[in-house]
Amino acid sequence: MDQFGCDRLAGASCPDQLQLNGIEVFCVIGDRPDERNRNQYLSVDVTLLMDLSAVERSDRLEDTVDYAALTVAIQTRLREARCRMIEHAAGLVASVALGFDARIQAVRVRVEKRKAIPGLQNASVVIVRKREA
Repeated sequence: MDQFGCDRLAGASCPDQLQLNGIEVFCVIGDRPDERNRNQYLSVDVTLLMDLSAVERSDRLEDTVDYAALTVAIQTRLREARCRMIEHAAGLVASVALGFDARIQAVRVRVEKRKAIPGLQNASVVIVRKREA
């Protein structure tokens, strides 16, 4: 089973996945007073669950998600949000992705904050959100 609950090896019908890995964002993130006035580094991975057969045939941008534009939209939203928690940041990323293109059926988001506290290499959160019917 993959992160969306699909078992491709069992022959289940599962949509394709477009993965955007390592989106870099420098933004205010954190709850401690010293974190509220400085930018920190977030790394964001986004997996879009969608049918990619049209672009597979056409090789045209309009038949898929413009991931360059989606990346900018994610970066902009996180910079504007000044989140306190990475969980909230992940939810915002999921909302941006699902609102970006109606062809996206579900999204998996991983947000990593490096050196969150002394002695901790990184903290990360992973969420999966589906389009509401």
